[in-house]
Amino acid sequence: MADGVDFEVVLRNAVQVPLVRIDREPFLRAALEKHFPKKVVEQAITESPAAAGITADQLNSIAYDSINYETTKVTALSFAAGLPGGIAMAGTIPADLTQQMAHMLRIMQKLAYLYGWPSLMDEENSTIDDGMVNNLIIFSGIMFGVEGASQAIHRVAAQVALHVAKKLPQKALTKGIVYPVVKKIALTLGMHMTKQTFAKSVSKVIPIIGGVVSGGLTFATYRPMACKLKDHLAGLPTASVEFYKQQRKTAAEPEAENEYEDIEVSIVEEDLADEK
Repeated sequence: MADGVDFEVVLRNAVQVPLVRIDREPFLRAALEKHFPKKVVEQAITESPAAAGITADQLNSIAYDSINYETTKVTALSFAAGLPGGIAMAGTIPADLTQQMAHMLRIMQKLAYLYGWPSLMDEENSTIDDGMVNNLIIFSGIMFGVEGASQAIHRVAAQVALHVAKKLPQKALTKGIVYPVVKKIALTLGMHMTKQTFAKSVSKVIPIIGGVVSGGLTFATYRPMACKLKDHLAGLPTASVEFYKQQRKTAAEPEAENEYEDIEVSIVEEDLADEK
């Protein structure tokens, strides 16, 4: 593309990077078992942490541990890439983009699972379907602060939370009002990533100093972006203990008014209208 890289291509390439996939069940078990009883941990895995009664505030310190770990890892790799003979010398910008995206995918998965989302990637297959791609684009949009990403993630999160979904809602992600927004987000993300990688590639011209600058740029951008995603996910219904309490109350009292029902209905109506 003329104004930037094809973000979807970068994303699909990054999915193939070794160790980029985070298996939801073992991650949640390892992250939660030090802090909560076994019964709570098992329910968090079967349903979600919020459905198990774990609040977003309780999860914040665990989330920060994950952010700090991934930030340290990606910063060290970025520093090495800026050194003479490093793993990603000038002229290999696509490799830089893939590496950056791979580390974004790792923290996306960890934060998503803590705050109530199902698996973002198919843990049995090496490829990802269109629904997964679109959802990851929305998550990336939140990290980069792209306009439209916030509204899109709220629409998808409403469906995930309402059904304590085991899988991402394909219809919401591949049809209806969310789909065209995703494509706009992807275009903007391509331009954002091109600018970031260009700045890093220029820094590599200066030996040693280039490694410091490259690593510094990564640290200065990656952690704030991860924290932005964390804060956003923590505020969605998927991370709300009260949301799931309301769902159980509604299930026990069929005649009771469900304040969240209109969310699901409006999404379905918009999807159907878009298909006509």
